[in-house]
Amino acid sequence: MQVNCFKCQYFKVTWDPQSPRACVAYGFKTKQIPSVVVKQSSGTNCLKLVPREESGRAQ
Repeated sequence: MQVNCFKCQYFKVTWDPQSPRACVAYGFKTKQIPSVVVKQSSGTNCLKLVPREESGRAQ
Protein backbone atom coordinates (compact mmCIF):
# COMPACT_ATOMS: atom_id res chain seq x y z
CA MET A 1 0.00 0.00 0.00
CA GLN A 2 1.34 3.44 -0.96
CA VAL A 3 1.38 5.88 1.96
CA ASN A 4 -0.06 9.31 1.14
CA CYS A 5 1.90 11.82 3.23
CA PHE A 6 -0.43 14.65 2.19
CA LYS A 7 -3.18 13.01 4.27
CA CYS A 8 -0.98 12.48 7.36
CA GLN A 9 -0.98 14.81 10.36
CA TYR A 10 2.83 14.51 10.62
CA PHE A 11 3.45 15.89 7.12
CA LYS A 12 4.53 19.53 7.03
CA VAL A 13 5.61 21.99 4.36
CA THR A 14 8.78 23.92 5.21
CA TRP A 15 10.21 27.24 4.05
CA ASP A 16 13.48 25.57 3.10
CA PRO A 17 13.74 25.48 -0.73
CA GLN A 18 16.28 22.63 -0.54
CA SER A 19 13.98 20.50 1.66
CA PRO A 20 10.40 21.70 1.25
CA ARG A 21 8.72 18.69 2.89
CA ALA A 22 9.05 17.34 6.41
CA CYS A 23 7.94 14.42 8.57
CA VAL A 24 7.50 15.46 12.18
CA ALA A 25 7.11 11.84 13.36
CA TYR A 26 10.52 10.80 12.01
CA GLY A 27 12.10 14.22 12.43
CA PHE A 28 13.53 14.96 9.00
CA LYS A 29 13.15 17.34 6.04
CA THR A 30 13.49 16.26 2.43
CA LYS A 31 12.95 17.27 -1.18
CA GLN A 32 11.09 14.01 -1.83
CA ILE A 33 7.82 12.80 -0.34
CA PRO A 34 8.77 11.58 3.18
CA SER A 35 7.16 8.13 2.77
CA VAL A 36 9.42 7.51 -0.25
CA VAL A 37 12.51 8.33 1.84
CA VAL A 38 11.32 5.99 4.62
CA LYS A 39 10.74 3.17 2.10
CA GLN A 40 14.16 3.69 0.48
CA SER A 41 15.94 3.88 3.85
CA SER A 42 14.25 1.06 5.73
CA GLY A 43 12.76 -1.14 3.03
CA THR A 44 9.34 -0.95 4.70
CA ASN A 45 6.40 1.40 4.34
CA CYS A 46 5.97 4.23 6.81
CA LEU A 47 4.47 2.93 10.05
CA LYS A 48 3.71 6.33 11.58
CA LEU A 49 0.86 7.41 9.28
CA VAL A 50 -1.89 9.12 11.28
CA PRO A 51 -4.72 10.41 9.07
CA ARG A 52 -5.44 14.12 9.29
CA GLU A 53 -8.75 15.04 10.82
CA GLU A 54 -11.16 16.58 8.38
CA SER A 55 -11.57 20.31 8.93
CA GLY A 56 -15.09 20.45 7.57
CA ARG A 57 -14.04 22.48 4.54
CA ALA A 58 -15.83 21.89 1.27
CA GLN A 59 -13.67 19.74 -0.96
